[in-house]
Amino acid sequence: MHIHILGICGTFMAGVAALARESGLRVSGSDAGAWPPMSTQLERLGIEVRAGYDPAHIDDSVDLVVVGNVISRGNPAIEHVLDQRLPYVSGPQWLGEQVLAGRHVLAVAGTHGKTTTASLLAWLLEAAGLEPGFLIGGVPLDFGVSARLGGGEVFVVEADEYDTAFFDKRSKFVHYRPTTAILNNLEFDHADIFDDLAAIERQFHHLVRTVPGNGRLIVNGRDAALARVLEQGCWTPVETFGSADGWHLREVDGTATLYRADDAQGVFRSPMAGAHNRANAVAAVAAASAAGASMDRVLDALPRFASVRRRLEHRGEAAGVAVYDDFAHHPTAVAETIAGLREIHAGRIVAVMEPRSNTMRRGVHAAQLLDALDAADRAWIHARADLDWSPDADGHPALAVAETVEALIDAVVAERRPGDAVLVMSNGDFEGIHERLLTALSGAGGQ
Repeated sequence: MHIHILGICGTFMAGVAALARESGLRVSGSDAGAWPPMSTQLERLGIEVRAGYDPAHIDDSVDLVVVGNVISRGNPAIEHVLDQRLPYVSGPQWLGEQVLAGRHVLAVAGTHGKTTTASLLAWLLEAAGLEPGFLIGGVPLDFGVSARLGGGEVFVVEADEYDTAFFDKRSKFVHYRPTTAILNNLEFDHADIFDDLAAIERQFHHLVRTVPGNGRLIVNGRDAALARVLEQGCWTPVETFGSADGWHLREVDGTATLYRADDAQGVFRSPMAGAHNRANAVAAVAAASAAGASMDRVLDALPRFASVRRRLEHRGEAAGVAVYDDFAHHPTAVAETIAGLREIHAGRIVAVMEPRSNTMRRGVHAAQLLDALDAADRAWIHARADLDWSPDADGHPALAVAETVEALIDAVVAERRPGDAVLVMSNGDFEGIHERLLTALSGAGGQ
């Protein structure tokens, strides 16, 4: 069978492509553009990616077109599919029907931390001998790929609340039918498709409705929005994390110990810096337990987790300046990422931010973003041409604005100090700023 994927280079659809290829299908795809790590993964798998959305890419050998949510009406490829009455399906529906059916699905949902938590959960299940399959919106360094079928019953999926496709405006995660679901946190995001937080809460409740009575919900016990979701109705046993009546950490003689209510589970050694990552890790351990993993093996494996690409990823060092890359693109994530870096870096933190997501470009969280960047010692915002708002540094003495990436790099290099850590945050490629910055720092090292 030959499937052709429209929007194949997105993090989710590239994972679908990898699973389809591993299943023995012939896979090709089209996209407007690609960048690592997904372009690298597709190339390594030998999957043909065609530039643009020319209808000619969908030849007579194609049996099914799998449509990513980046595709909208008017796209020439989808217009061809509709006009020719070709069979098509959304990526999430294909995943749910062809891969997840009949398996113990562990879905990781939330505004923040989905990729990290899902990657860690997959690693813990692997260490416990459960051979999990997974599809994650990033590349876990322990596995080197964003998706695999796995050899066991369990399958970990990053459960995104974004809409499914142009013809299915439900959240992706309603297709996954999990047995175990982590609800990590919930804030307003995706302003291009949701009117307000209540609209996202309704979608999360749709997910809750799909979890069976013999399944498990692992829920952030400190999140008011998630509490409202559960108040709409819940038919599944709930375990909380981050609260004393659920999974939580206690300091005992200077050592972190994990508790499940009042029952000590063992020593907890977090593999990642930051309070948010410790919470992610507690949630992952709780979900691994729900899937039947040995607690001793899980806690032993926890500190050996190698993290995920683009999550406080150290990209290099030049002229005494370290450069980190992070996917943070929401004010809460920005603040937590800066705080996490503070735990491992004693020098100045220089934050470099690209407001690239639909919500950020619209300026929905503009004031909160500027406040979050105040936690850095120095901060720069790239004022992209497509912003619907103008970043204003007034009242933020450590903040500056750059109109171009070139100007931003020049400014960071001019103000560098030995011992600085430059934290680059964007959910895109940011015009290759990481390597360009390291090159510029290297050239200026002797000046």
